Amino acid sequence: MLEKLTNAFTDIFRSISGKSSITEKNIEDAVEQIKMALLEADVNLRVVRRFVNGAIEEAKGEKVLRAVDPGQQFVKIIYDRIVAMLGDTKQDLKLKGPDTQSVILMLGLQGAGKTTASHKLAARLKKDGRRPLLVACDLIRPAAVEQLCVLGQKIDVPVYKEDGAKDAVKVAQNAIDHAKKNGLDTIILDTAGRLQIDQAMMEELVQIKKAAAPVETILVADAMTGQNAVDIAKSFDEQLGLTGVVLTKFDSDARGGAALSLKSITQKPILFIGTGEKTEDFEVFHPERIASRILGMGDVVSLVEKAQEKVDMEQAAAMQKKMARNEFTLDDMLAQFQQVKKMGNMQSLLEMIPGAAAAMQGRDLDTSGMKRQEAIIQSMTKKERANHLIIGPSRRKRIAKGSGTSVAEVNKLIKQFEKTKLTMKKVSRNKGLQAQLMGQMMGGGGMPGMGGMPGMGGMPGMGGMLGGAPGAGGLGGMDLNALAKKFGGGLPGGFKF
Repeated sequence: MLEKLTNAFTDIFRSISGKSSITEKNIEDAVEQIKMALLEADVNLRVVRRFVNGAIEEAKGEKVLRAVDPGQQFVKIIYDRIVAMLGDTKQDLKLKGPDTQSVILMLGLQGAGKTTASHKLAARLKKDGRRPLLVACDLIRPAAVEQLCVLGQKIDVPVYKEDGAKDAVKVAQNAIDHAKKNGLDTIILDTAGRLQIDQAMMEELVQIKKAAAPVETILVADAMTGQNAVDIAKSFDEQLGLTGVVLTKFDSDARGGAALSLKSITQKPILFIGTGEKTEDFEVFHPERIASRILGMGDVVSLVEKAQEKVDMEQAAAMQKKMARNEFTLDDMLAQFQQVKKMGNMQSLLEMIPGAAAAMQGRDLDTSGMKRQEAIIQSMTKKERANHLIIGPSRRKRIAKGSGTSVAEVNKLIKQFEKTKLTMKKVSRNKGLQAQLMGQMMGGGGMPGMGGMPGMGGMPGMGGMLGGAPGAGGLGGMDLNALAKKFGGGLPGGFKF
């Protein structure tokens, strides 16, 4: 979503970084470019003015002009101001204890994704140990009740509905009684929306809120509506008193204006963001992490958290040992491809790696290379996967034919595998090389080793996906535990990519 804004900031910082000294003119020029980038991202004009004025005032002080590294000081000022614009720190749902019922009222216009967001939130709360109930209070939109029932069944969360019901207030009241009788502690009310705000919708929502007494009144807003999402939030807040916002379609090509404007204008925190179609594509909104992504610094902590959720730690530990013994096979590489796919969209994963945004600038992410490589390995016999040295010319022809690729592509995969295997062996045995690779990554000199991520998976062909991005040869043996700590997080158990 934030690709254009990230590219703009990357260019601005590239022009100002590395200067031995920075003048007031340098600062003014850079801030002017930032102002234009924010306006093009559809950020609210008042927010931009406030941001620009504060940045100039702080950047022109002695703190930057006389700093040892003025370029980095300037970047730090911009980072801090974007974090403040987004809300400083993450906000948690203020739910009551498990022995007391908590009602969450979900609001929004039709098409914003309320029903989908409601089921994603229910899945997250269930994972956290709560016992949620989804309530079908949208009696206006055709098939809204059926949609919620299907989604509830998908995540094994009960859905309360009343066939033929006409009064959403009564449905909400009855659902709360139902939840109490059945020991369900969190009631999520999926309410009706309209194509635009109207008084009838507002009156119904006001009545539901009075009857249900929710602890959270959450607006679900479409990130693609830009500044319009801010106006919608203000209208709902004036009549209903919002406690927070969920931004959907955060993975779209929207420019980011809604995210950057909402907190400053409404003073309501962004609680979650929807990042895809799947149930698990629902993230807690961390202002400092989003600011880091916007500025092209990556988001290693979120990447580590994704790994914790999706990667089998026992399998990863076993893989690390295999690499140290130089026993890594093509079968293992195939397994690692599949592990990486579990972590989600490759584009969003790369955005979390420091320096990836700069390396990808102006290039399209092509994931077809990985699919072809999977097909090639799957066309091999078990013996061939276990020992690639037996794959001679005749076998390579057969594999190419079976995978719908060419002999050249088969040759390329085998060469990449051999190179990755060698790198993995060196890195797994050489702590100094691990530190050197991490230092290169932190220094912004590209993404060493994106070709192979030991413990998580050899990812040969990543360089091709980046369109030949510099330094995309291999992230062999990167210790993300140490890297995450540098960004304020950590991964228990010393798990390594």
